Amino acid sequence: MEDSNKTPLKYPRRKQRTINNSTFQLAPPTARVSNTMQNILSFNTSIEDLVEHKLRQYKISYTKPSQLIEPIVGNPDFIIPKYRIVIFCDGDFWHGYQLDKGVPKNNSGFWKAKIESNINRDKKVNQLLGDKEWKVLRFWEHEIKEDVDACVKKIRKYIDSISEIHPHKFTFVDLFSGIGGFRIPLEALGGKCLGFSEIDKPATEVYKSNFCDFHADDELELGDITKLSKLPFQNIDLIVGGVPCQSWSVAGKMRGFDDPRGKLWEDTIRVVKENKPKAFVFENVKGLMDPRNKSSLDLIKKSFGEAGYVVTAQLLNSFDFGLPQNRDRIFLVGLQKELIGQTHPFAFPTPIKTKLRLKDVIENLSEFTPVRKAAFEPSEIFGDKIPMGRNRFQKSTELNDFFVFCDTRNGHTTIHSWDIIRTSAREKEICLMILKNRRKKIYGKADGNPLPFIALQELIPNLKELELEKLIQKKILKLIPDQGYVFVNSKNSAGINGIYRVYLPHSDIFSTLTATGTKDMIAFKPIEATSAKEYREKFIEEIVKKKLYRPISAKESGRLQGFPNWFSIHKDEKLAKKQFGNAVSTWVIYYLGKSLVDTKIFDQEHDGARKTGTN
Repeated sequence: MEDSNKTPLKYPRRKQRTINNSTFQLAPPTARVSNTMQNILSFNTSIEDLVEHKLRQYKISYTKPSQLIEPIVGNPDFIIPKYRIVIFCDGDFWHGYQLDKGVPKNNSGFWKAKIESNINRDKKVNQLLGDKEWKVLRFWEHEIKEDVDACVKKIRKYIDSISEIHPHKFTFVDLFSGIGGFRIPLEALGGKCLGFSEIDKPATEVYKSNFCDFHADDELELGDITKLSKLPFQNIDLIVGGVPCQSWSVAGKMRGFDDPRGKLWEDTIRVVKENKPKAFVFENVKGLMDPRNKSSLDLIKKSFGEAGYVVTAQLLNSFDFGLPQNRDRIFLVGLQKELIGQTHPFAFPTPIKTKLRLKDVIENLSEFTPVRKAAFEPSEIFGDKIPMGRNRFQKSTELNDFFVFCDTRNGHTTIHSWDIIRTSAREKEICLMILKNRRKKIYGKADGNPLPFIALQELIPNLKELELEKLIQKKILKLIPDQGYVFVNSKNSAGINGIYRVYLPHSDIFSTLTATGTKDMIAFKPIEATSAKEYREKFIEEIVKKKLYRPISAKESGRLQGFPNWFSIHKDEKLAKKQFGNAVSTWVIYYLGKSLVDTKIFDQEHDGARKTGTN
């Protein structure tokens, strides 16, 4: 008799299935079996819920595989990033527990082959994960249901066992910790974190999910730095942090100590003064080294000097330490004066030779081979004068690896709104004439001035207001009453239609990631050309018109900052990108930290005696 409460089928029932090259003819299941199979969940199962509850109860930080920077094989149910553990909750039937005791009588040949295939797949997954240094822990459904505590205690026991074999070489306190950009490389160098300070709750959530658990009983969440002074630790070797930088950046109007965020330097200096670490490393935007901020930087260095430290500062670029990102940051390194005579001299790290390229960190670009760039005479690209403001990655004998969407400047890789909106040759002429004259002092002192109609009439023969009106309708120009005509896209970095720069796959770098986000994109294909004119035209035809570009993802942002594949990001894509924009480049910290370790300062005691062991 058919079951009247039969669950509707999710998919059409197949009459045959192929497993490992063997095809099985399937007899229809009974209504009862069909109803049971339809209600079996493939995720968020009851046994997963049991394990998840216990993980929380035992204060074991975990995440889901979808949040890891690098995809992981096998689709485990839980990940413990800090200890590189993957956890599977295996259903007894599907994964072959006691397969030898039999399978369903209906379609038994198929079910036996299906389950054996699952068993072999699990073995292969275990091997692949092991090869990538993941510890695989699998728990049977009946084990979880009978004693879930025993399962989670097994996880804790493994964590205890590996924690005991990793003694530390130095201790550190992580101020303005963000999501852990300092911590990852310092732990790789043998450091032990005593405590961290961060007030941003989403960043703290990510930090804890990657680094903190029941085993870190001696690691403290320190909270707001403005409320800190003497810390509850003995013999702190190192204090680090990325001091909030907006008050010193151009984007932040360079208000310095007049900005509340600038005053956080005062809190940082106080914490160092009270706790007297053997050394410190603090990071900030390169704007702090701007001549306009010299007095502020001098004051910071003087304050640390009065606290007993010799301080040096230098700009380091992420590209020089292997990452394909043009990211300049200032690093202030301080060493206790009384210990310097007992150590090797400190020197900032020098650039490394091995470097990733964009195709190494951006998905689906790995198949592109490096482009053989044509060499040009500078005059072939720029005409009579090479423009100012070009960065170190733009060579005067090569075409740029990126295009800029901007109406207020011009260049061989500049794309204007009138290039991508249908416009006549006459309209293009009008726009270019406005572009060439808008910065001239006879029309005003600003970096771009409205041009009145009477002035435009002198510049453009036979100009009619109707022509300007059509450009207004196309949203290329706008009229400011009593002043004149300006471009709608009048800010250099604002871009056009939400796009500022598009980088080609063969570029050595991507632009600096920021917390406020970027309007920069990555193209899906490279462009080669024999002239600057052809290069620009091919980009418009093959990339822009076909929309073969996209923004980078949060996970790609993490790779650009050097975060490891096992790192678990925030589940909100936009928030995760902001957090990576705020972070330090981990590879820079690794080489800077190594230079600091090599001085042997962490081997010294404050009284000059040698250390006899770890803390």
